[in-house]
Amino acid sequence: MNIARHQTNERTSKVVVHNNVAYLCGQVAADANTDITEQTQTMLAKVDELLASVGSDSTRMLSATIYLKTMDDFAAMNLVWNAWVPTGHAPARACVQAAMARSTLLVEISVTAAC
Repeated sequence: MNIARHQTNERTSKVVVHNNVAYLCGQVAADANTDITEQTQTMLAKVDELLASVGSDSTRMLSATIYLKTMDDFAAMNLVWNAWVPTGHAPARACVQAAMARSTLLVEISVTAAC
């Protein structure tokens, strides 16, 4: 069984790769004191960086689960998401409302992608 763990600490790995599939831990905004648009943009930039670090990119996403603090931000988050996802490469996706680890976080994402 070939499992590679990247950027690992005592609690989590930022990326785990198994059988040429990358599993990203939940990614959040670079600055949680911004609005939903900026939080979504910087969160997706982190996804891009992590995917690139294991030889993948957003065209190879298999699935994404998006967690929103409030569904009131759904439309604004989707505007950023729609501009980010490459045409013809939309992954299977779920979006749910969830309690966040910090009160200022508005959005979090978990992604799986082929490598």
